[in-house]
Amino acid sequence: MKLTLPVKLAPSAEQSAALLATVERFNSACNAIAEVTHAKKCANKVELQKLVYYDTRERFGLSSQLTVRAISKVVEAYKRDKTIRPRFRPHGAVPYDQRIMSWKGVEAVSLLTLAGRQIIPTRLGSYQVARIDRRQGQADLILRDGTWFLYLTVDVPDPAPVEPEDYLGIDLGIVNIAADSDGVTYTGQQVEAKRQVLSHRRRNLQRNGSKSAKRKLRTLKGRQARYQSNENHRISKTVVGNAKATGRGIAVEALTGIRDRTTVRRRQRARHSNWSFAQLRAFLTYKAALAGIVLVAVDPRNTSKTCPECGHCDKRNRPTRDRFCCRSCGHAAPADTCAARNVRARAVVMRPMVSAA
Repeated sequence: MKLTLPVKLAPSAEQSAALLATVERFNSACNAIAEVTHAKKCANKVELQKLVYYDTRERFGLSSQLTVRAISKVVEAYKRDKTIRPRFRPHGAVPYDQRIMSWKGVEAVSLLTLAGRQIIPTRLGSYQVARIDRRQGQADLILRDGTWFLYLTVDVPDPAPVEPEDYLGIDLGIVNIAADSDGVTYTGQQVEAKRQVLSHRRRNLQRNGSKSAKRKLRTLKGRQARYQSNENHRISKTVVGNAKATGRGIAVEALTGIRDRTTVRRRQRARHSNWSFAQLRAFLTYKAALAGIVLVAVDPRNTSKTCPECGHCDKRNRPTRDRFCCRSCGHAAPADTCAARNVRARAVVMRPMVSAA
């Protein structure tokens, strides 16, 4: 399995200035190349290189390989939508390959800049140290909130999954981020409370408009996303650990397009748009693959309305958001747990409806 591994760089002030100048010049060159690409309707890298290579090197002072990387970046962006001209941010990512990047052990990396080669120290955590020896191909140089990172591609061998006899069903939601068929609930109250606090703080700072308020706004940037990502990592790690300990697979709902199919009240829109089910699903997918656990997605229709005991389906089975009470057999339980049990049942019994994740 191929994973993206972020590696933090620790350049000096001079090295950081050299990196910044290189990134800005590189992306300026990309914008110039994009104009030619769109005008000529050329999505062939070889043909485009004949048109722009020498002019780009002369105008922007890029090295041969950085020019080639810029051309490749533009072509990849143009191929995604040939009806528009690609536009690149001044501090967009710069791809480095083996010709312009070399490692000095794992303590430092040599990167080509406009000021020549720079040997830049790295800062690795235990997670990076355990995987960096599996790095492959090129890396992307990224400036994020004033900090430099190299995003590497690493090839981590994943064990062959064993076909399970049973599944751990997972119901994904907004009030409860997840609930499993064993009755464990992962509440979203802390995530929502954090979102409301940060939203209120940002609104007050924006209304203030002072320089100090703007500085504070910059420090708050991305805090909610990082907090929510951490929660999704924590939940997915726990779910995969439970499934592995009991020898089961994991069954989740196929929620693609769910926002287009559902409507909410105005006061619930912010919470609904903040629902990061796709990120949690992605974390579950790759963590399950690394652990050798089968993960499948099932049809989510009526999982919250169907009784897991007798199979009776009726929207009146769910009198409130949190409670389930079957109108036929009288079975009562937390609604999200019942939905998770139905997800598990579909993965176990109705295998033709299951799609591999």
